[in-house]
Parts: sequence; structure tokens; C-alpha cells
Amino acid sequence: MFPRIVRVQRVRSPKTQITSLNSIKGFSFSSLINPKPQIRTGVFWDLDNKPPASFPPYDAAVKLRIAASSFGFVKLMVAYANRHAFSYVPLVVREERRDRKLLNELENTGKVKPPEPYFCGVCDRRFYTNANLINHFKQIHETEHQKRMRQIESSKGHQRVRLLAKYSMKIEKYKRAARKVLTPKEGYGLADELKRAGFWVKMVSDKPEAADVALKEHMVDVMDKREVECVVLVSDDSGYAGVLREAKERCLRTVVIGDLNEGVLKRVADVSYSWKEVVMGKAKKEVEKVVGKWKDRDVLKKLEWSYDPVLEKEKGGSCGVWDYEFDCDDDEIENVTEMEIGDGGDWWKIDNEDGVGSSRPCRSHHTIVGIDCAEEDNNNLGS
Repeated sequence: MFPRIVRVQRVRSPKTQITSLNSIKGFSFSSLINPKPQIRTGVFWDLDNKPPASFPPYDAAVKLRIAASSFGFVKLMVAYANRHAFSYVPLVVREERRDRKLLNELENTGKVKPPEPYFCGVCDRRFYTNANLINHFKQIHETEHQKRMRQIESSKGHQRVRLLAKYSMKIEKYKRAARKVLTPKEGYGLADELKRAGFWVKMVSDKPEAADVALKEHMVDVMDKREVECVVLVSDDSGYAGVLREAKERCLRTVVIGDLNEGVLKRVADVSYSWKEVVMGKAKKEVEKVVGKWKDRDVLKKLEWSYDPVLEKEKGGSCGVWDYEFDCDDDEIENVTEMEIGDGGDWWKIDNEDGVGSSRPCRSHHTIVGIDCAEEDNNNLGS
């Protein structure tokens, strides 16, 4: 018996069509190699003069970052203040705390029942009074958090990195829940909220205008290093007018955010907005008009003519300078004035003595003394 031959049919897989990147609409390698540069924007916040009193700190910082990003890529966000700015509690926050304290007392006595139970943000346990939730959070979760932080601070090197990676999720979860439950020991959490929004917060000394001086120095240092092309200042202090003028002299774009409608800063800056306009998103809507005006201004500045004495001197030396003085001596001028009409003959006749076609120079009427030109013309025509 012959062995049975099994025919294996080869299945061909369909070839995938290779699409070139250049065939994709709107794609080009030049966009990857030379991307369009974005305008670098820096946000400078004077917390002593313009704290977010009417808005929560985190929400105000996020809205401010969104408004600044509409002008370009936000590279820098800094905020300066002294100790009093971080310990100050706005009137709105104080009223909310007073109402919360009164509601806790009514819940403890049983006069008021919450419509929904309170949930712990860490362990999801439910409580029927806010006071019980606060006590639970402090006794259990706050103690655990402090224990973790002491363990991380006491470790070093690779062990510290390992512990940070191990507890990072728990630490973040605790901080998120603590913002809603625990009341900050000082102030209303301004520094922590701004840091959470991405700001670099710097506390200065309690000396008068220490924050203004530090913020101005930071702005000048950033301009000297050319780190940004657009400066966003959050303040109503007229002392920053000089820094804004210097920024405009360096061809930087300036934006001011404050509540004074007729402030000095708003008259100096290119664009100005209020806190209400920033929160409502008006700054982001009008950014196209503002950027268009800035582009037109840059084009006009390139077309402007500026006098450069060194350059003009070089151009004059290479192309020649017009000299309106005649190279003649005083004796020649006296001889010309004393010449008589009959000596040279008629000026329009060609002198062919040497066989060379030349004309005698025209004598100006200033050199002719006592001769009437009209009578001479009549005599010549009669002859």
C-alpha cells in the first residue's frame, strides 16, 4: 500500500495596504522636524495684593492657568506672599465655617438629620453626623498618615524611594479626603491648594513690600534669561508699572489680571481682565483678537525704520556723499565777473578752432554787468 498523500492548502493572508504618512491629509514631515514654536507664558501672582478671596484657591488657580494657556504654552507659574497672606481667612470662608459649626451642633442634639449619610473618603464608612466623621478621621486615618510620613522621613536612599512608591496612592487618597473633612490649622489651605494646581509658592519675610520686591526681581531675572515671551501679572499694585514698561520695551506681551477698572497697570499692559472675566472664560474667548493684534504689532515693528548712526555712516561712505561745493579758486571767480561780452563772442555758437566740437560754457546772468538781455536778443534777430 502506498502512503496516503495529504494535500495541504496554503492560506494566503491578505496584504495590508501600506499607507505613506505623506498621503495622510494635513501631515508633513516638516511639521515634525520644525514644529511651530509656541509663545512661552509666565504667570506671576502677588498674593499679598490679590488673594483669591471670592473664589476657592484651587478653582481660581486652575482658571488662571487655563486663561494663561490661551496666550501660549505656560512655562512658569509663581506666587509670592508673606506669612499673613497664608494665615488670613476670607470672610466667605469664615461664614461657611460658622454655619458648619452650627449645623454640627444641631445634628448632635438630634434636631436636624442630614438627607444623606456622610461617607469617609478613605475607608468608605458611613456616619450620620459630621462630628462622628471628623472624630473617626482624626483617630484612625490621620494617625496612620502621620505614621507613614515618619517612616518615610526616617528612611534614606533606595528604601525611601521604595516607601514613597508604596504609600503614594494612600497618601494621595488621604489628602483628597482630608480637604473635605479637616479644617486647616492655619488659614484656609491657600499654599497647599495653589501647589496642587501647579504653582510654585514662595513665602517671604514680613517686611513691608517684601513680596513685591521678590516678585519684581523674579520677573526681571526671567526677562533677562528670555525664558518667556508673554508676562501675565495678577495684581492691582501700581508699583509693578515700571516692570511692565520694561517688558514692553523688550517686546514682550503683557497681560494684567485685577479688579481695578482704572488701574495704572491696565493702562500700561496690552490686555487686562478681572477675576470675574477669568472665571467666566472671557479671556479664553477673546484670545484670538488679542493674538491677532500682537502679530500685527510685531509686523509693523519689523517694518519700522530706525536711525542707526553707525550703519548710516557706513552706507554714506560706500555710496558717496553729495558735495555741493565747487572746486574753484577765488581768483577764477573774480576773472569771470570781470569778463566782457565781446571777448568770448556769442555763447551759443560752437567753437571749432581745434576741430573738436565743443560749446562755450553758459554764462550766468549774475556775471553780466550792465547788459540788457532782451535788447541783445532783439539785435541778434535783426541782424
